[in-house]
Amino acid sequence: MDTIHCVPLSFPHMVDSRSDWRTTDRGADLVIRRLIIAIEYAIVVSLLIVASVVLVRALVTFFSHWGTFPQTVVAAIDSILVVIILLDLAHTVFGNLRSFIFPVRPFLVIGILAGVRDILSESAHLTLSTSLTQTDFKDTLLSLGVGVGVVLALILGLFILRFSGSNPEGESY
Repeated sequence: MDTIHCVPLSFPHMVDSRSDWRTTDRGADLVIRRLIIAIEYAIVVSLLIVASVVLVRALVTFFSHWGTFPQTVVAAIDSILVVIILLDLAHTVFGNLRSFIFPVRPFLVIGILAGVRDILSESAHLTLSTSLTQTDFKDTLLSLGVGVGVVLALILGLFILRFSGSNPEGESY
């Protein structure tokens, strides 16, 4: 009869968290990890710069075009929602730098914000347009319907995530 030997599936040199990196990093691994972290920080800084530029341009445009007030209000709200989306992305990427957990919830929220932004833009387009062809009207309504469907699907995803029982970061939904 042959003897079966069991071999452990984990070895001492395997790492499970960032706190273990300091003791196991060597050579190319250390360089690649630090390069990835530097790129992630560059992404966060880039998102913050773009958000700042969008916000400043929105305010300048809003205050300099009083003659077309309804359109400038819609454009300002649209730009502010873009800034909120960019800041949420920056926050999510920055949060990823501090942990190995891939956060799903922030991406669902970002998608919901983007969908609401599109719905508001299309609604404003319908409201403020003086002349719409039949085709433009149908396309706008179709776009509104798709936007509402996407937002509802993402909200459903948020509810599924909330009631699934997986809440690794102790976040409130």
